[in-house]
Amino acid sequence: METAPTGELVDSALPVSGGAGSDAPATADAIKQLGFAAAIASLGYVFWVVGAMEMVERLAYYGVKAVATLYAKDPVSKGGLGVTMTEFGTILGAWAWIQSIVPVLTGGLSDRYGYKETIFASTIIKICGYVTMGLFPTFSGFFAGAILLATGTAIFKPGVQGTLVKATKPDNSSMAWGVFYQTVNIGGFIGPVLAGYMRKMAWHNVFYTNAAVICCNFILLATYEEPGKSERLARNALFKQGAVKRSSLAAESLRELAKLHVWSYLLIFAGFWFMFMALFDVLPAHIDDWVDSRDIVKTLFGNHGTTNPIVRFFVVMNKDGTAIQPEGMLNLNAGMIMLTCFLFAYVSGKMRATTSMVVGTLLASLALVLCGYSTLGWVSVGAIAVFSVGEMLSSPKFSEFMGNFAPADKKAMYLGFSQMSLAIGWTLEGKIGPVLYDRFASKERFAREMIGQRGWSADAIAAIPQGEAFEKLVEMTGQTREAVTRALYTTHNVGLVWYIMGAVGVVTAIGIYSYGRWIIGMVKAPVET
Repeated sequence: METAPTGELVDSALPVSGGAGSDAPATADAIKQLGFAAAIASLGYVFWVVGAMEMVERLAYYGVKAVATLYAKDPVSKGGLGVTMTEFGTILGAWAWIQSIVPVLTGGLSDRYGYKETIFASTIIKICGYVTMGLFPTFSGFFAGAILLATGTAIFKPGVQGTLVKATKPDNSSMAWGVFYQTVNIGGFIGPVLAGYMRKMAWHNVFYTNAAVICCNFILLATYEEPGKSERLARNALFKQGAVKRSSLAAESLRELAKLHVWSYLLIFAGFWFMFMALFDVLPAHIDDWVDSRDIVKTLFGNHGTTNPIVRFFVVMNKDGTAIQPEGMLNLNAGMIMLTCFLFAYVSGKMRATTSMVVGTLLASLALVLCGYSTLGWVSVGAIAVFSVGEMLSSPKFSEFMGNFAPADKKAMYLGFSQMSLAIGWTLEGKIGPVLYDRFASKERFAREMIGQRGWSADAIAAIPQGEAFEKLVEMTGQTREAVTRALYTTHNVGLVWYIMGAVGVVTAIGIYSYGRWIIGMVKAPVET
């Protein structure tokens, strides 16, 4: 890393894609990032509208995603799906694959046919997904809704991110991606808060509310002119006239993906997404089963909790105000990003992109290990906070790095490619993560085993509705829920699933570091000593 005369650090090894036949990144000129105030001031109207659209989309999306695991494991008697984590993993695997792989195939469509057009179409599909989830409270109904939601999200992403790249410049890209990430997490914060309130009334309220929320994007779409639209229309006119030959979109995509620095980057970062998605897919179940948030409530509100309805709403507490719901604890992630991401964007702008990603990935790995270390609420809060810092240092840099080395006319295509990394990591986690949890940490399974040890037959145990075995065990023992939880926790290595996830993160960090050294060697950029 070199220091510019102004004191700003320069990413002298930023790879920019070479020509169509090139397998190596071309050497980029040093890109000096604007100062903090100048960078924010340089972000134009279109950037902020795009941020608002992503905020609305994330509000609705995380309003479902934050509670999906809890909905799946909640017994049918309480309005949930009443399925095991392994069964839910089937939904997650398909959801992850569709949402992640479709942009790889359709990202180029946004470049050719318009970012606004694809955003509009995606919003229609997402509305159908939320409504389907609400109308059909069954495994099949939720599966169908998840596929629709995944498809709509997949089409939405390249259009929005392509617009962002067109609306920013290389000298403010670090701040732009950081602020964008921060802005959308306002939606990511409000979504779970709203969902936590709605699910206390009825689960279907969560889905219908978010269908209504995302309709706001139709209004925002009408308020701006798509950047680069005239150039796109001019290119399309030349293609129609035959003046310029347009190659197959599939052939173009395959040619770009075949470049070594592209596919290797995507493959390495898949490990990050594997452990990252566990925070949203598996940790809610872990918190619900094992983490005791009463120590947090006692510290903040006293032994009897709080009766303040505003506090209960924003902290996402139970009806008695004595405990924090899992989505409330996880919402610390979005809250921290919402309030501090621009600061970490500034910090990460002082580092090479790969250095920032390595540090962030290692912090996230440490956080997952902490998740499995203790059942204390404050330890879980600390783990989520550490994870959030790691996320802010790594995740925005992944997209920024990908967008910057993409050719000028293939920004959405490359940002679509970035979803391939997510496709690999999240699909594997979506299927493997819940299975690991069922194997090493399922309170439901452990409760059934303990009931069997007390003399119940296999048929009698099987007759207990899914999701109700722990309550049955509490009833049998006559002990408190907390005492039974401690007994189960001390006899099983619950933390093992999180140690495995953390190990994946460490291996990924090593891969990112090696990739960064390789890229520096390829472009023969000077290395700061």
